[in-house]
Formats: sequence, C-alpha cells, structure tokens
Amino acid sequence: MTSTKKSDDPFTAHRRLLFGTAYQLLGSVADAEDVLQDAWLAWNKADRSDVAHPRAYLVRTVTNLALNRLTSARATRESYVGPWLPEPLLTEPDRAAEETEMADTVSTAMLVVLETLAPIERAVFVLREVFGFSYGEIAGFVDRPEASVRQVAHRARQHVQARRPRFDDDPERRRELTERFMAAASGGDINAVMELLAPDVTAWSDGGGKVTAARRPLHGPDHVARWLLGTLAKPVTAGVALEAVTVNGELAVMAVLGGQPIGVVTYDLLDGRIQNLRFQVNPDKLAGLRP
Repeated sequence: MTSTKKSDDPFTAHRRLLFGTAYQLLGSVADAEDVLQDAWLAWNKADRSDVAHPRAYLVRTVTNLALNRLTSARATRESYVGPWLPEPLLTEPDRAAEETEMADTVSTAMLVVLETLAPIERAVFVLREVFGFSYGEIAGFVDRPEASVRQVAHRARQHVQARRPRFDDDPERRRELTERFMAAASGGDINAVMELLAPDVTAWSDGGGKVTAARRPLHGPDHVARWLLGTLAKPVTAGVALEAVTVNGELAVMAVLGGQPIGVVTYDLLDGRIQNLRFQVNPDKLAGLRP
C-alpha cells in the first residue's frame, strides 16, 4: 500500500496561490496567514468526495474568508491612528516569497490603490488581473452571475487605471537612486536627500499609534527630508542600519536595528526622482520582512 505524500494534498500544492490571493485581497501578511489557517481547517472538515475540483474549491474558500475579513477590517480602519499602509512582503529569496504565486508582484503602490476598491471589486480584480481566472470561474467563487462579474471587473479596472501611479521602471536607475538615498539618509545629508526628491513629493508613514510616525501626509522635499533625518537622529534609532531589499517586487530600503527590521521605505520613481514614499514602521506589520 502506498502512503499519501504531504505534497499530494491539494491544499499544500496550491498554498502559494492561496496565500497570494489572501494577501492581495487584504494587504496584510498576518491576516492572510489567518485566512489560510481557517481555510485549512475547513478543507480538513470537508467531504472530499463532494469536491470535484480542489483548486477551485480552495480558492473559493479563501476568497470568501478574505472578503468577510476585509469587510470587518474596513470598519476597524476608520479608527486607525494616522495613515494606513499595507504590510510589506519580502519577495526574494525568503520563505514569504515562496508562498506567493504572482506573475507580476503587486507593488505597495498598487496595494494602496486596491484599498480604494469595494471588497467585491478588489476580489474580482485580483482574481482576474493578477491570477488570470476566467469570468465564469470568478462567478462561481463569489456567487454572482457571470454578467455581473464582468461589470464589476470593468468598473474595477477603470478605477485602478485612473488611480494607478505613473512611475519609472528602469531597475538600474532605481538601484542607483536607492544607493544614493541610503548614503544620504545614513550620513544625515539633508541637501543630498532633497536632491533625490521630486518637487511635489509626498510621504506617508504608518506607525499605527504604536511608534512615532507622522499622523498626516508630508508634502515637499524640505518637510519630507527633515522628518526622515529627524527620525533617524533620535536616540531610539541609534545604530540603525539601512539595507536594500526587494519588497513586493520592487527595490526598497529596510531599517534594521539589533538584527531585526524596524521599518521599510517603499517608493515610486518618476522622471528620475522619488515621487512618493511610504514608511511602514508599525511593529505589528513587519512580519513579512522577516525571513
């Protein structure tokens, strides 16, 4: 008699897809892991003889669990302290990266845009545009007629296209500016930092009320540079090291203290300068930065 290998279990085989779906619907590593745990429990209680297509069954389960969590999370975020930003996720070459299945990794900027969609719009957009499911498959996942799903997809696509930030995608240029940014910030050189920032730069920082962060967006090179260097000059960040890492498929800057990540900066580049910066320093949202 042959034993069933763990890798033969459909849940294990499709875990990357399931995690990627939950993460992109929720923008949270912790919530995505919770959804997968609930989905795993549901899968183990299910009558497998009634499941003709395990992959579709599991995606449907994860999608609906994530939609339920997303709806409740939106109410909670209304009382969130300061700007809310998605949880960053390292995408090379660590454990978290192995648990995502994305042809084109959704950037932090895109996750921010997805936050402006209604839950059902976000689900349809992610399932269609990121994972390539057919309208018929998605209709089955979300219990809606296919015609309705097509309308939702069209509306979501228009919404995303209108809000998707423009940026440069030259990897060498990004690497060069990342190195210059780290050198200028580490050296406390405000003029060098300001030279890298676009005239209309905006910075958001998410501390969640747990650590010091700007409660409102910062605008302009002077304000952004002074706030950044002021934060790095505080006694609590003495000894911090800045490292270049890939987060959500893009080069970013991670702050490390005592061997542990304490924050990450993601950003957009446009016309050779940094257009938008997003500082994630909420300690509850840094799990995806740990290998």
